[in-house]
Amino acid sequence: MLRWSEVSKDAQAAALMRPAVSASVEVEAICQAIMANVKEQGDTALLDMAKQYDNRENPRLLVPQSEINAAEQQLSAELKYAIDTAYANVKRFHQAQLPKDIKLSTQPGVLCELKYQTIEAVGIYVPGGSAPLPSSVIMQGVLAQLSGATTVVLATPVQGDLPINPAILYAAKLCGIKTIVESGGAGAIAAMAYGTDSVPKVNKIFGPGNSFVTMAKQLVAQTIPGMAIDMPAGPSELLVIADERANPEFIAADLLSQAEHGADSQVILLCNSEGMIVRTEQAIERQLAKLSRQDIAAKALANSSLILVDSIEQAFAVSAQYGPEHLILQLADANPYLGKIKNAGSVFVGDYTPESAGDYASGTNHVLPTYGYSATYSSLNLLDFFRTYTVQTITQNGLKNLSKAILPLADAEGLDAHANAVKVRLEAINRGNEQ
Repeated sequence: MLRWSEVSKDAQAAALMRPAVSASVEVEAICQAIMANVKEQGDTALLDMAKQYDNRENPRLLVPQSEINAAEQQLSAELKYAIDTAYANVKRFHQAQLPKDIKLSTQPGVLCELKYQTIEAVGIYVPGGSAPLPSSVIMQGVLAQLSGATTVVLATPVQGDLPINPAILYAAKLCGIKTIVESGGAGAIAAMAYGTDSVPKVNKIFGPGNSFVTMAKQLVAQTIPGMAIDMPAGPSELLVIADERANPEFIAADLLSQAEHGADSQVILLCNSEGMIVRTEQAIERQLAKLSRQDIAAKALANSSLILVDSIEQAFAVSAQYGPEHLILQLADANPYLGKIKNAGSVFVGDYTPESAGDYASGTNHVLPTYGYSATYSSLNLLDFFRTYTVQTITQNGLKNLSKAILPLADAEGLDAHANAVKVRLEAINRGNEQ
């Protein structure tokens, strides 16, 4: 237990330090080498890495359409219902985000428009190194489907000689995805960014992943002209703000739900009750012992903190400093505090709103900014699959009136050619009026 107000600024910063940040230099060097290999060797590099990193003796890259179509028959009725429900809820929530063009006159004779254009080729990364994630397919695939993107590439790693998980394939089929690449990590990101014989080149890459995936996404965005990414979405993290009457079993369950994602995940509890923190620690120990991924969760817990704050108000200040991917409010009444929320990717309000609901089926998106990027990045939404551009149409009278603003500004900035582009038109208008 860390007593926030009793430790130094350095100790506070250390408690909020993401575990993967310290390894960023090493991770970057590895990713650059992988990217260079994929750029030069293409499919061959991907197949070699599947053998090296995923222990695949006979790797392949593309999933045949026949396997995609047959995946539904391999699912239990319960799992199929779950995927169908999640797909429907996510689609319903994001369909409401479909953008509409804007068209208006800023002044007589000056028409301005804002238009939305689908990003035609997109790449979707679905983590799968330690567990298949059909939910991640839905969260990204539904948006690509609603946007009308013409090229959608889904890349996901497959371990050993096991077939790709049918839940992944069925979710992809629901989303209309036909190009599924059995490749993961920085290599898959590079393949979608550069293009290979089997993997179509895309314009924007989406999806969460580990520190290598996050670094590769940032590198391709920095080095390949025209390439974009959704956000730096790396290892999962969760922060809970709880009061003295919260349920310690609920808190422990929420913390462990993110800790089990990976050894580099991080979870934090901010609470104003020392007794609640002690009871939560005890609940974590009991629940951890029953988890199938307890070894992974235990490593993540080693990166995590249980922090005693002076007040709930202070908890919100610490949370804003951290900028969590997921923020859970287990408070008797969260409403008075909602205006204090800052720098959170997605917020879960109330004792009965577990983060798991957003991960799977409530309808909101689970692709969220990490590493504190929630201060500037938003949760994934439909507009991320569009670009905007503007159009303006000006009449002769419109230009005459607007020139009273254009010419003085151009002269003030010393840009004679800008001014001249207006003056030659005004002269042509005046000549026309004289005739």
